[in-house]
Amino acid sequence: MNIDKIKTLGALKATGYRPQGIKEEIRRNLIEKLKKQETTFPRIIGYEDTVIPDLERALLSKHNILFLGLRGQAKTRMARQMTDLLDEYIPTVAGSEINDDPIAPISKYGQDQVAVYGDETPIHWVHRSERYGEKLATPDVSVADLIGDIDPIKAANLKLSFADEKVIHYGIIPRSNRSIFVINELPDLQARIQVALFNILEEGDVQIRGFKLRLPLDILFVFTANPEDYTNLGSIVTPLKDRIESQILTHYPKTLEHALEITEQEANINEEQKAKIRVGDLVKRLIEQVAFEARSSEFVDAWQGRNSRLVCASAQTPWRFTAAAAPDSAEPLRRPAATACSPARRARGAI
Repeated sequence: MNIDKIKTLGALKATGYRPQGIKEEIRRNLIEKLKKQETTFPRIIGYEDTVIPDLERALLSKHNILFLGLRGQAKTRMARQMTDLLDEYIPTVAGSEINDDPIAPISKYGQDQVAVYGDETPIHWVHRSERYGEKLATPDVSVADLIGDIDPIKAANLKLSFADEKVIHYGIIPRSNRSIFVINELPDLQARIQVALFNILEEGDVQIRGFKLRLPLDILFVFTANPEDYTNLGSIVTPLKDRIESQILTHYPKTLEHALEITEQEANINEEQKAKIRVGDLVKRLIEQVAFEARSSEFVDAWQGRNSRLVCASAQTPWRFTAAAAPDSAEPLRRPAATACSPARRARGAI
């Protein structure tokens, strides 16, 4: 489909385009990748036989997903990579705040545009990279942030009453219509805010400030949570958890080889440093083994994920070897300021 030539609703109809839900879209593209034996989630190391098969089954079943695992276990990275399973471009009504499908608009704006302009309704194409929304759950998150609220300034400027749908300011979830939406650290979200998600997950619509408004949103929801959050910080309310069809457990790397590969992939070392500093394989393995021992030690607080930072902290102090030098004769070099892993990654498990 040559999107450069499709600028109106009439031209879109001529291509035979039909609306399709995002979960069905992801399912179709995932099946194509599996048929071609392509890697569905590249650069996710150590999950090939555990997490990724579970995730593929959840997507094939068109489920909303909860990733449950400790810090640094690639939960958000996997969610972000799901955008690769979306179509490259989708058509929307030009100017729509909630990505209205031109064939079946759901907002008042989209419906009015189609009613006024008909087949001449302008079309805007949205790339899959723009079809991703993410929100970190914090105690100050409100229903207005997520779902929306009445905008009195808009009502005054347009000279409309508060009963008019046009005065609604949509929150981040409606704006993520036809997209993947992620809520990180779900248990941190206040219970009354979690309740506001019930209708969206079950019926696919929203309620805003008592409006008799049904907005059948098309969203794939992905949630993340840490196990300790269920007791220390909060919990996921039972009715909401019941509406999340798939719960997927993540883990730290189970083999030393996977851990070495992850550290090699995530360590942010510039080329100049690589040319000047050589780290022996034995040292790398010793550092990784220390991390493995820490994860199973009763003296390390595993819930706080301190062990997941160990490899990066150690990687910041390179060691130099000569060809004939024994490991115990290694000379410690001054720590280069720029040698570090990404602070957000912290050499975490399977990033």
